[in-house]
Amino acid sequence: MGIKWIGKLAGGLLGGMVMGPIGAALGVLVGHQIDEQGAGAHPALTGDDVAAIGERFFRATFRVMGYLAKADGRVSEEEIAAARTVMTDLRLGPDQVREAIACFRTGKRGDFDCAAEMAALGHACQGRPDLARIFLEIQVRAALAGNNLEGPVRALLGQVGAALDVSAFEFAHIEAVLRIQRGGARPGQSQGAGARSADVALQEAYRVLETSAAASNEDVSKAYRRQLQRHHPDKLKANGLPDSMMAHAKQRTQQIIEAWDLVRERRGMR
Repeated sequence: MGIKWIGKLAGGLLGGMVMGPIGAALGVLVGHQIDEQGAGAHPALTGDDVAAIGERFFRATFRVMGYLAKADGRVSEEEIAAARTVMTDLRLGPDQVREAIACFRTGKRGDFDCAAEMAALGHACQGRPDLARIFLEIQVRAALAGNNLEGPVRALLGQVGAALDVSAFEFAHIEAVLRIQRGGARPGQSQGAGARSADVALQEAYRVLETSAAASNEDVSKAYRRQLQRHHPDKLKANGLPDSMMAHAKQRTQQIIEAWDLVRERRGMR
């Protein structure tokens, strides 16, 4: 009992810094779930453990990105631009950008052992499926922007996902959600003459929440909370996600909140 307030406090503080009062409330919710779950899922990480996982995650992210970009024998300007965009969106500092570029070049080399890289990362992510999913999300995001997942990249990404125990179903969901993001509109938001219909926007919102229109209000609410817990920056950071990757987690959290707002409005839920 005495230590169960720690997760709520940490979650509330981080949520407040990220998204204001709403974020604070969400942080407390996730923190409560972490408190109740305790360390049963996997051993608690020390500060050194978190730092080691974060460093491996960062380097693997850009090494594998370079490997996938070179999968068809050459790295196109579009693929280089896609990697640069990821670095920009993650708000990497100058030193981090230099390290990311060096890792990307390592991944492009013919002697790069992607299987060994993924085995090491898979070990680091063992018991932390949300961390593995974030890694795959970043790779799919870069691949979509680089060559729209054409050629050998899709199959190789499937192997990356398998190495991290991310199922083919989850891979398909990640791709679908990121394609929605690339459309440039939030669920329910107009794009002028080319706007999606309200029904299509609602379908996309259900996909973001990993549920369906046939689900009950209770099940939709559970899906929403599950997605928040999965992508909440507080939980991901505690599991070793490096600070440099937090921007991605925040973007996904915001998309989940927007999808929930649309679904709740259409269902008349309070």
